[in-house]
Amino acid sequence: MALTIIKGTILSASALGKLDVTPGGYLVAEEGIITGVYPVLPEQFSGAPVEDFGDALILQSFADLHLHAPQYPMLGMGMDLPLLDWLNAYAFPTEARFADTDYARDVYRRLARELVENGTTRVCMFSSLHRPATLILMEKLEKAGVTGYVGKVNMDRNNVPGLLEETTEESRRETLQWLEACTSFPHIKPMLTPRFIPSCSEELLAFLGRLAAERNLPIQSHLSENQAEVELVSSLHPDCAQYWEAYAKYGLWNERTVMAHCVWSDERERQAMKEAGVTVVHCADSNQNICSGVAPVRTMLQEGLRVALGSDIAGGDHLHMFDVVAASIRASKARRILDGWETDFLTVPEGWYLGTSAGAAFFGDAPGFAPGNPLHAIALADDSLPCPHPLTAAERLERCVYTRQQGAIRAVWSAGRKVYSGT
Repeated sequence: MALTIIKGTILSASALGKLDVTPGGYLVAEEGIITGVYPVLPEQFSGAPVEDFGDALILQSFADLHLHAPQYPMLGMGMDLPLLDWLNAYAFPTEARFADTDYARDVYRRLARELVENGTTRVCMFSSLHRPATLILMEKLEKAGVTGYVGKVNMDRNNVPGLLEETTEESRRETLQWLEACTSFPHIKPMLTPRFIPSCSEELLAFLGRLAAERNLPIQSHLSENQAEVELVSSLHPDCAQYWEAYAKYGLWNERTVMAHCVWSDERERQAMKEAGVTVVHCADSNQNICSGVAPVRTMLQEGLRVALGSDIAGGDHLHMFDVVAASIRASKARRILDGWETDFLTVPEGWYLGTSAGAAFFGDAPGFAPGNPLHAIALADDSLPCPHPLTAAERLERCVYTRQQGAIRAVWSAGRKVYSGT
């Protein structure tokens, strides 16, 4: 029997705003599945090897539910443009480079390694429209130890002629061939990825909806990110009163759907997400960088929507999820001001929950280090900075969120496997 026992100050997010802390505790997993968290090691595990990290924090690893892998090379670029202009000037030309498989192999190897080294072990990720590069991405993530979903992007209209384009027939054919090739990956699975409504013809959307139903595939896309985008969707689908209806009418709207941004989703659109079980992915950095707005996350949570976090590289300029959690908290404070101080901002424990347990829920996990969950964890030594007083575990977590400590992550486990060992 494969047995993993990790010792340290164990901290997890068992509910929104609630931290469970076990100082000097033991996190035990058998065959990669969590057995429990114990203040004292149970007798049945006596004599088993223990990875003792002293007083280091043992934390849940991150789930990043929205990022664009082929935009990784352009992190921090084009932040002076709104969404639609930014796509044409920066994102689409960068993604076009992934027709070159050697380039894709080099970039995706670096991306996969950086994700794991910084504690992100689960993803919902966009590739480009290129089938070979998408398979390379899945291969590199698999090899690095990342789990989750990757999608070959579909976009047969409003693309870039001669640079980044595919016909409807090409998109369908390449998608089917890609799906056939995905069966060799045990931890990285396919996810249907219509880029967003303006990029997909009605014929292609209908095809993807049928495919999702026939093969029970999850779906990821964008929703109500930017006001100009919302207006464009309205002009393309005048029969739809709201953006979400353009997905729903083609069968792309259910509990396996992930929708990024939702900055301008009103009460009716939010209710539609709640009723369908759609997961909202809040991308605070990119919402501000590309001047899209500030999503009403507190309102979404109060209304009972499923909300998780995404880095949204490269609209977002931070891949590391500690930074994404911090950005989400800051954005919620800006939203509180915009709301006339009538909504509460996110606390650190709440932000942490959204970056870990809320994202893990999309993959079927219970919150925190619950027994029965696959082991996804980080060992983090946070002792490199001076302290004003002895810190509680909650204060230590807050400092980790707001202050990056170089080399702090000592080990990472993904789906029960140890995938990273630091110095």
